Amino acid sequence: MSSNIVWHEASITKEERRSKNKHQSFILWFTGLSASGKSSVANAFARRLFERSNQAFVLDGDNVRHGLNSDLGFDEAGRKENIRRIGEVSKLFIESGQIVLTAFISPYREDRQVVRELVEDGEFLEVFVKCSVETCEKRDPKGLYKKARNAEIANFTGISAPYEEPINPEVILDTEQHSIEECVEQLTNILTAKGYI
Repeated sequence: MSSNIVWHEASITKEERRSKNKHQSFILWFTGLSASGKSSVANAFARRLFERSNQAFVLDGDNVRHGLNSDLGFDEAGRKENIRRIGEVSKLFIESGQIVLTAFISPYREDRQVVRELVEDGEFLEVFVKCSVETCEKRDPKGLYKKARNAEIANFTGISAPYEEPINPEVILDTEQHSIEECVEQLTNILTAKGYI
């Protein structure tokens, strides 16, 4: 980092933005295997927040790789940098007073912990979207598991690359046992009870 860069404080504080929005700002970090339902639940929950007049935005793994992270590969180094950048962007969303929902496989515990440590206590909630490899492979909406099995995709999480399940996530949503709408209800109830929304 250059020694000529100076951090500038904003004229509007995070607390002022939260007060105006009438809700906390934080990261809901959805993690799980491909086809586990991360993006589906995140987007359905974002709709629920929007209907409640909460300021929220979804950062989706595929969408971010179309632009901001289009220069990154899927090897371990590329995945780590992908998550680091998203963590920094998410931190900016928190400062803007918004709820940011991220839908990334983010297979490594260490990388998720790095993001957690970027923000203040209580501003990072890990949401484990639990679903077995077998069920995800049956769903396979993008045909990625089939390609991974045919060795057309290298370093595919759950097949040829590891996924490290969260040890103590704030929320577990089991998409094998519950529908998207049921997961949204669970998440709404948990965050309301904890005073986030």
